[in-house]
Parts: sequence; C-alpha cells; structure tokens
Amino acid sequence: MKLSIVDLGTVAPGTTEAEALSDALETARHAEAAGYHRIWFAEHHLSRSGASHHPELLIAAAAMQTSRIRLGSGAVLMNDYSPFKVAEMFTQLEAMAPGRIDLGMGRATAGPVIDLALQQNREHPAQVDHQQQVLETLAWLYGAFPDDHPFAGNVLSPDGGAPPQTWLLGSSPNGSALAAGLGIGYTFAGFINPGGAAPALRNYREQFRPQGFGLETPRAILSVNVTVGETDAEGLRLANSPKGFYSRLRRAGRAAGQVTVPAPDEVAHELSADERDEPTSIVDGRWPRFVAGGPDRVRATLEQMMDVSGADELMVQDLIADPEARRRSHALLAEAFGAARRG
Repeated sequence: MKLSIVDLGTVAPGTTEAEALSDALETARHAEAAGYHRIWFAEHHLSRSGASHHPELLIAAAAMQTSRIRLGSGAVLMNDYSPFKVAEMFTQLEAMAPGRIDLGMGRATAGPVIDLALQQNREHPAQVDHQQQVLETLAWLYGAFPDDHPFAGNVLSPDGGAPPQTWLLGSSPNGSALAAGLGIGYTFAGFINPGGAAPALRNYREQFRPQGFGLETPRAILSVNVTVGETDAEGLRLANSPKGFYSRLRRAGRAAGQVTVPAPDEVAHELSADERDEPTSIVDGRWPRFVAGGPDRVRATLEQMMDVSGADELMVQDLIADPEARRRSHALLAEAFGAARRG
C-alpha cells in the first residue's frame, strides 16, 4: 500500500509562519527518505494555524530539495482561479520536476472576506461552475478543446512534455461522481466526512469511465487524520492537538482564522469528556475522525479502512503541534507499513 502526506504548513505553538514553511520543506525531505509516495500542500487563506496559503510555492521549493517523491496540491481551490492560470502553472511545475507533479483540484469557501478578495470583479462576483472549471483545466492540459472552441490550438507545452497527474478532491458523493465521469483520480477527505468515505470511493470505482485524461482505470486515495506515537498512550496524547484544534474552531465563530493548533498538554483541560473520549479507531462499524495510537493499533485500523473503501493509497493528514513529533509519527507509520523498503 502506498503512503502519502498532505501538509498544511502547521504553525507550531510559539513559532512563526516562516518556521512553519521551513518545517513543511523538512517534512517533504523526511517523507522522501521514509519512503512516502507523494506529499501535497494545502491551500488555506488568512489562517493562523497553517502557513500553506499557495501550494504552488511549496511545490516548487520542495522540487528543488527532493528527487523522487511526488509533489502536489491538496488542493487548488478552483472556485477562485482561472482554469488557464491553474493549467499553465502546473504545466510549468511539471517541466521543473518531470514526472513528479500532481494537480489536486477542489473547492471550498475561505469565508466571505477572502471569497470576495480573491475576485477580480467585486461589483459582479463570478458564479462559478465547479464542473466546468475542472473540465476546462483538463482541456488546457490535454489539448482537448473542440476544433471550433476559441481556445483550440493553443498548446501549453510546445515541447510535448506530459501533463501533471490530475486529481479531484472531495468529501461527498457529488465529487466521486464528477471524478468518475471525467476519468481522473479521486481523493476523499475521510477526516471531514468519515462515514461517507467508503460509499463515495466505491461509487467512484463503479462509475469510472476513461475520457482520455491520463487514466484508463480508476485511481483512488483515502485521506485520514493519523497520529502515531511510540505507544498507544502517546499516540492518544498527541491526538489532543487535532481534537483541541477542532474544538476551538467550533467555538471561535467568525474568528476561526485566528485559531492555532494547540500543544496536546496545553489543550487537554479544555476538552469535554466526550471530546477526550472520542473514538480513534473503528467502533461498531463507525469510522473515526481521528485515527490515533501506537503503530500496531493504527495500522490495524487503517488496513480495515483501506479494505472496506477499496482505496489504492492512504494519505495522512495530521495536526500534530510539534514538528518533530509530527515527523516521528510519519516515520512510525512508514515503518509499520514497510514503506521505506518499497521506496
């Protein structure tokens, strides 16, 4: 099973965004050495918790510091950008790191302020059709515009270089149907909607139809929030950071962008009994939002999730506050699955 990471550029308590960005690049180097298949960088705006605002910048920087691991976006928020801009940007990244670039496409609101700030025309903000945005991006990448289309005949890569891998990211059945219909890769955010992961990934496989966009067969990733410690107790302690972050986020209201990822011991007293005791493994068939514990416990849970969902690859999202503990968690998971031996 392939292991990958989606990195948020998590800002550790008491540190700066500059340090978080340096940590993200160190994580990319560490992930490559540990045998991870790919690392993606998130897009979050005006967020104190994560420094990865523009994944393209971290992709370019990481490409210069690694040689094998795939690099991508998790995700570019297509509702905010021109398809041409996205396609050309990732074509250039692919030219900089041939055979290693992934274009992960998604959509999300960044809140009313950022949604407006990202619009060029504030008087009449665009009403974005997500499916059309994704399809137009693919048409640019693969030269797939109809002959009578005004964009036909314009080639992004005159030297004939291959386009980046394309992925659709989602957390609902609608996304799985769109990815399947377009015949591109699909990644499900199990940390957002754990109960919907297996049905959506199965639907994607069943409905997949090749459309000439690089895939003949389905390619699916399950993304899960994972925290691994040397022992079950340590893994569960570290999981207080993501639990505390989401607890603070729920209480923050309009100040959600100011919420930071807390240290596990700092936030323990803030959690309610239900939050502290929230399951971190599968209980009565219900998937957890956070998978945590020692290597054996975590591996058993993740193997069950992968078997049920039929995903080809596991992508780790985490909100471990301390960057050293975060990378140790990645190393323990890789060792548990033998990733380094496979490369």
